Amino acid sequence: MTQDSQHGKWTISSSDDDDEDLPLSGTTTSKPQRPAVSSHSSHLSASAPSPKLEPVTATVEVKPEPANTPVSSLVIGSEARQLAATNQLHPVKYESSPSLAGKRKKEVSDGSGWALSDSDDDDDDDGDVKGKSLSNLPKRAPPSPKTKKPKVEKERPPSPHGQLYYIDEPEDFFESSIPCLNDPYRFYLNKVTGLDRKYNSGALHIRDILSPLFGTLKESAQFNYCFDIAWMVKQFPSEFRDRPVLIVHGDKREAKARLVQQAQPFPHIRFCQAKLDIAFGTHHTKMMLLWYEEGFRVIILTSNLIRADWYQKTQGMWMSPMFPRLPKGSSESAGESPTFFKRDLLEYLAAYRAPELEEWIQRIKEHDLSETRVYLVGSTPGRYVGSDMERWGHLRLRKLLYDHTDPVAGEEKWPVIGQFSSIGSMGLDKTKWLKGEFQRTMTTLGKSSLRSDPPMHLVYPSVEDVRTSLEGYPAGGSLPYSIQTAQKQLWLHSFFHRWKANVTGRSHAMPHIKTYMRTSPDFTQLAWFLVTSANLSKAAWGALEKNNTQVMVRSYELGVLYVPAAFNMKTFPLHKNLFPASSFGFPVPFDLPPTCYSSKDQPWIWNIPYSQAPDTHGNIWVPS
Repeated sequence: MTQDSQHGKWTISSSDDDDEDLPLSGTTTSKPQRPAVSSHSSHLSASAPSPKLEPVTATVEVKPEPANTPVSSLVIGSEARQLAATNQLHPVKYESSPSLAGKRKKEVSDGSGWALSDSDDDDDDDGDVKGKSLSNLPKRAPPSPKTKKPKVEKERPPSPHGQLYYIDEPEDFFESSIPCLNDPYRFYLNKVTGLDRKYNSGALHIRDILSPLFGTLKESAQFNYCFDIAWMVKQFPSEFRDRPVLIVHGDKREAKARLVQQAQPFPHIRFCQAKLDIAFGTHHTKMMLLWYEEGFRVIILTSNLIRADWYQKTQGMWMSPMFPRLPKGSSESAGESPTFFKRDLLEYLAAYRAPELEEWIQRIKEHDLSETRVYLVGSTPGRYVGSDMERWGHLRLRKLLYDHTDPVAGEEKWPVIGQFSSIGSMGLDKTKWLKGEFQRTMTTLGKSSLRSDPPMHLVYPSVEDVRTSLEGYPAGGSLPYSIQTAQKQLWLHSFFHRWKANVTGRSHAMPHIKTYMRTSPDFTQLAWFLVTSANLSKAAWGALEKNNTQVMVRSYELGVLYVPAAFNMKTFPLHKNLFPASSFGFPVPFDLPPTCYSSKDQPWIWNIPYSQAPDTHGNIWVPS
């Protein structure tokens, strides 16, 4: 079966394999193949390393596939997404006759064709790009076969866009300012380089978050997926730069060694390795625990701790109030919020079974979290039965929506919206997981017995969205939807809607944020809203097993759920104009209603070439 589009013709395989067939235990097999990318030649230095150099981007560990695994479903393994960087170090400039692609591999038949690579791997990943295969690196003249490039494993990976890619921010870009303290939602976007200043008003850069204006920092814990430790340290103000930092990560073996090596110049940094006992899982949670002289703060966000994530992407975060210390001798139940945030955060941290987190657990117990108005929605790896099935993943979200939202009139017409930056394998048709499990969760409203089937809008950037973005095609390196996955679920593409965010000035800042919500048919009200690290994948949200008597979750994820009742509302109002921000309208970061893909639109697929038209920097995208 073939399908034609403005981006060429691509072949659909006859495989019916789904990641339900994956082994349910063991270790990660290998890392997903990484597309070679276009780059900005005007930013390259003469000393840029060959794309075949493993060292600069770190050596990729590849393990044999487990036996009897029909589809190689890969996670994004343990090399910081800085690996994406190498792909931008060597340019493929646009030419009027795009003949580059066909010369690379015979299966790439057209410079813009959607064609399969040699691999049949299917990545049920969670969206952040770590160690992709180094065979998929940017195009340049091949070195002489007589010249053997040395491996350099000690050099820290370069930025994801090349050494000189970044535009310097204006002097006032990092001027710290405390967001409106009357903001009831405490939901913020990140600052984006290159936007009109008004669209960064009220937004936060990591330097703002760590600013002394928010508190006198004593110690922090940084939970994340990708780290550039030297860059992270520089984001702390000079007076806090040597304060203890605990890095909570999921890296193993060589990747863990590289991470530890990154931290050698910084003796104030310690590590906590998250246990990943189920194959293909990742530590995808992004959270900061900040302990101040004045109290304690939690920030749950969508950004990795690398510069690219804070540069020209759309990201989001929830920032807690400053939690004061409880009086000595307070009971264990003291300082709890109406949303039981304290209990749930302690339960989430306990799930790591990590001695390194014990002191943080104790600190949280000693603080008053009663002002929190959001619910915690986490995922932790494991198989859960009975009442434990509702502790994590989408069944946790379902339970919260059942208990804390109310039915609405005509709810069968209230659409569900999911917005994300990566997509896993959904199955042969929509009934397998998307409708069978996930939509049932997303359509839960209170104790209504109505099993409605409202519209489901999935917001994911199209090829044109990526091509015309601030970053150009390199933005697609953070949108790892593979052709191997896409070819098996063409049915999913009928749900897709464009990324348009004129309301926040971020239409050209590609989303790494993940949000889910339920809106009224006229898009003026919200029944609930979730910001989270979880992409559209079973690994992130969990999948039912054993005739629905067990749920299996592969990854660590974390988000916060807003429900109107916690804010003394029946629904959240939606306002069209967020600048200046309204203290009442909920700040959904993209345009509503979403814009459905046209017949010419295609979802961004990161491991196929796009060479028919240049991006905003004059480059094309040519995978190996």
